[in-house]
Amino acid sequence: MLRLASSWVWDFWFADDGELYHLYFLKASRALLDPDRRHWRASVGHATSRDLTTWVEREDALVPSDEGAFDDMATWTGSVVRDAQGAWRMFYTGVDRQGRGLIQRIGQATSDDLSAWHKLGASGVVAPDHAYYESLSDGAWPDEAWRDPWVFADPSGDGWHMLVTARARDGASHDRGIVGHAWSADLTDWEVRPPLSRPGSGFGQLEVLQLVQIEGTYVLLFSCMTPELSDERRSRGEAGGIWAVNVDDPLGPYDIAGAYKIADESLYVGRAIQARDGVWVLLAFENVGSDGAFVGQITDPIPLSWNGDRLALAVGSAAARP
Repeated sequence: MLRLASSWVWDFWFADDGELYHLYFLKASRALLDPDRRHWRASVGHATSRDLTTWVEREDALVPSDEGAFDDMATWTGSVVRDAQGAWRMFYTGVDRQGRGLIQRIGQATSDDLSAWHKLGASGVVAPDHAYYESLSDGAWPDEAWRDPWVFADPSGDGWHMLVTARARDGASHDRGIVGHAWSADLTDWEVRPPLSRPGSGFGQLEVLQLVQIEGTYVLLFSCMTPELSDERRSRGEAGGIWAVNVDDPLGPYDIAGAYKIADESLYVGRAIQARDGVWVLLAFENVGSDGAFVGQITDPIPLSWNGDRLALAVGSAAARP
């Protein structure tokens, strides 16, 4: 488990150098007192582990940039990949003061050692194409969603793909959550493409996407809270949490309407990773405690298994309550 005495911890992502697991996570000082204020004070922390359970905190990976940059207010969720030359690339979300933290963009930083990260600045920014994706001026949502990049290599070797938490331009407000998409030949220059899913699946947003292949089956993981579910889903008594949808083709289209829940919203942002012994596990951040208060720490690994054609947490785990 990762719990910091001085900071709340929430969204996170991994890199694995073959010896150590590197955990990157959003953090903000507990001195803010109100955890709802954490989003506008977020930086990216760093910890390492040999077993996904015992973590050693390292120097922070990223902090907000100086005034005028796309990320001069806060740095949010991302992912890490290794390029053909062996360098590490971190793609992350930034929000700025000029946009009052409401306009999200994706930036990039590079590293040779997974510890010291160097931002590309404006040259690395990926912004949405509003021919496909909702803008803040549409007025249908409190912010302009373009965040939580998940980057992976094309299975055929044709460059790289980025999945993005985004929203469609059409449909009911709480039904516009979609999987945004961009493609790059070299991880530097990105072409924003049409989304890989359609609106109307019952989600206002698909947060912190992860595409992973577990025992031969591709699964898309995402999170969505109860207030962001569609009226139809909430009228059926559905509540938020961590969701999964099985995928036939990793390049889409994704049938988000077929998503099923694997954990209630006491946990949030589920990330699957294969441990050294070959077992697939899920880590998540502890979101809401029994007293209804925000917790802000990352769980120990929870084993994953298939229950028929559905991915599931180990029987008996506290949040395995769909």
